[in-house]
Amino acid sequence: MILRLTALLALLGLAACADVPNSGASTPSAADVPPHYQAVQDGEYLIPPVEPIHLFGTNPRTEVDYAGIEAPGTIVVDTYARVLYYVLEGNRAMRYGIAVGREGLSFRGTGYVGRKAEWPSWTPTANMIRTRPDLYAEYAGGLPGGLDNPLGARALYLYRGGRDTMFRIHGTIDNASIGRATSAGCIRMFNQDAIDLYNRAQNGDRIKVRTLQESLAAEGPFMDDAFGRAVPDTPENRERLITDTAELAAAEARQREEELAAAAEAEAELAREERRRLRQCRNRGIDEADCPVFQDLPG
Repeated sequence: MILRLTALLALLGLAACADVPNSGASTPSAADVPPHYQAVQDGEYLIPPVEPIHLFGTNPRTEVDYAGIEAPGTIVVDTYARVLYYVLEGNRAMRYGIAVGREGLSFRGTGYVGRKAEWPSWTPTANMIRTRPDLYAEYAGGLPGGLDNPLGARALYLYRGGRDTMFRIHGTIDNASIGRATSAGCIRMFNQDAIDLYNRAQNGDRIKVRTLQESLAAEGPFMDDAFGRAVPDTPENRERLITDTAELAAAEARQREEELAAAAEAEAELAREERRRLRQCRNRGIDEADCPVFQDLPG
């Protein structure tokens, strides 16, 4: 079930705002994790801690100065810099790191929080079921909320004119995706951050998704580094991109060579074992056609 669900989640990308869980990650020491990213018992679910390796750049939740014109209570989403702001009083805002999927990139403009949900359920669209019944048909009735659900611990649903836009701000178990562009989904947050935003936001709060021009004016230009993380577009980061890309390519080439060498060695060992098997059968006067497998040979 888990393997099938993982394959299913990897293909989500229509209106479902999905996520790919990464339940195999090791658990970091509590001493290495900031207090607000520790493991959280939320009802019947234990949310794992956020690994420190994922708390780079603007990913960690931070209260910052805010120079925008949006009123307190507004949620501002910047898909280019991959940050989300919840505007506070006194020209301040809470900033969160986000991951952005295809659906997140397709929406611009404003809307409002039309609905909030704790541990929301997820249902594939009719088109998803029609095109890939082998993956989605069994979930036609919905996938209940939980740690394996693509919408995570909390979800905010963006409405416009009284209608659901299918744009979601939601949690994720795939902490490694935060700060990156992803193959599927809307706006993902660490589950701990999704809970924090859920507790601050109210139904009816305005949501603004910045255009590229607005992002450039507010945040400056951003680019993806060699690891797919959003970083400021500077000459230093451009140079680092070239260096890191070359190093990653070299590392991948070494890994391929090691895998090929290991496969060749395994094949050679099988051949040696087969020769030993046939030799022992000949020594015992056993016809080659009747020679048993190596481990069944007497002596």
